[in-house]
Amino acid sequence: MSSPTSVTTAGDVIIEVSDVHKNFTSPDGSPLPVLDGINLILHTGEIVALLGKSGSGKSTLLRCIAGLIAPSSGTVTYRGRPLTGANPGVAMVFQSFALLPWLTVRSNVEMGLEARGVSAEERRERAERAIDRIGLDGFESAYPKELSGGMRQRVGFARALVVEPDALLMDEPFSALDVLTAENLRTELLNLWSGKDFPTKAILIVTHNIEEAALMADRILVLSSNPGRLRAEIANDLPRPRDRRTPDFEALVDRIYAIMTGHPEAEAPEAEVEPESKSPIELPLPAASVGGLAGLLEIVNARDGHDDLPELAELLSFEVDDLLPLTDAGEILGFAKVDNADLHLTPIGKQWVEADILTSKEIFAGQARQRAPLVRSIVRALETTTDGSLDERFFLDLLSRGFTQEDARGQLDTAIDWGRYGELFEYDADDHMLFLPPSGVNSDAELAG
Repeated sequence: MSSPTSVTTAGDVIIEVSDVHKNFTSPDGSPLPVLDGINLILHTGEIVALLGKSGSGKSTLLRCIAGLIAPSSGTVTYRGRPLTGANPGVAMVFQSFALLPWLTVRSNVEMGLEARGVSAEERRERAERAIDRIGLDGFESAYPKELSGGMRQRVGFARALVVEPDALLMDEPFSALDVLTAENLRTELLNLWSGKDFPTKAILIVTHNIEEAALMADRILVLSSNPGRLRAEIANDLPRPRDRRTPDFEALVDRIYAIMTGHPEAEAPEAEVEPESKSPIELPLPAASVGGLAGLLEIVNARDGHDDLPELAELLSFEVDDLLPLTDAGEILGFAKVDNADLHLTPIGKQWVEADILTSKEIFAGQARQRAPLVRSIVRALETTTDGSLDERFFLDLLSRGFTQEDARGQLDTAIDWGRYGELFEYDADDHMLFLPPSGVNSDAELAG
């Protein structure tokens, strides 16, 4: 599918992404497509949100735009000039804060200026202005360990804004914060953006949070997953400040949710590739526990086996995107299907939630081994060893070819949770070893029987 054309905006073009593809290398040495034909334009005076689920490549795209990694093909230009290294016109804010613990707040903020050769006196003056602007005055001499998560992220914002970049790139900047802190910091950033002296001309934010995108962005680009493609582009003309409780805001959230959980209308229909034929990197496991999935599906089963997800999220007092990892897990395991914004239990899903504990374990084991690629790979690898055991580092090394270290750990943790529940394998947290259960209760022969 060709990517959507950017919505026309009055501002100058700061960044342009043209037909960008990015491949990594899968464990068997073959290319693994992460981005597929991405086109986008970032203009002066706008906030753009890159919205997508796990595996959509949104953080990879942001790093291509920052010049931290190069596309496999296609071009990224800044002010009309193709990037050949780090993008000189951007600064980044990271999810993990990325502060140097041995430096004070002021020294952390000055880092970018020092790298650009700014004199010590000017560095200090500009850093103090940025610290004051972001609400950290009085903490100039504090170290990161003395700060709360919200205050650490304020340092991250000050460090990015002090260099006065053309574009501020933000990678899930609020996701590591508690809900109230994230809401407060998000509101303050938008208030600064609305002011006359905000030191950057455009913002590009990566998020998986639908309401965050609707609250912040003038345009929302929705990415599909595995590989990442631009599924839709939505202009957000709601007046600021935006109120989550208005019908127009709720309608926008519902529209985005339907796009993220549905199928791209512009794409030609094609046969769905079943999980059985995908690798652990091609089909990542969502961050969903067995207990969380069971709880969601039990609620849906009690509501006649189907439910509108935005209504269900409101009932449970969650944001709609909080349910996405659980719905993704349900689809991967074959327990549920999502049609636009409606979740339906499958027959095997209904059997699972209504079964007694032993039967539910057997059902889960069969579905996980067949349909969850990483769980399947772990079981097969353990079965090839002489003693049925392997060090977890074996799997982390393989996963590192397609995931960051943190994401690889998350993938393995989810697989361990699923595998242990289904009694497909066991895990010793002290020795970091995975091994087949002594009885082999869920071997292929017994599951087939």
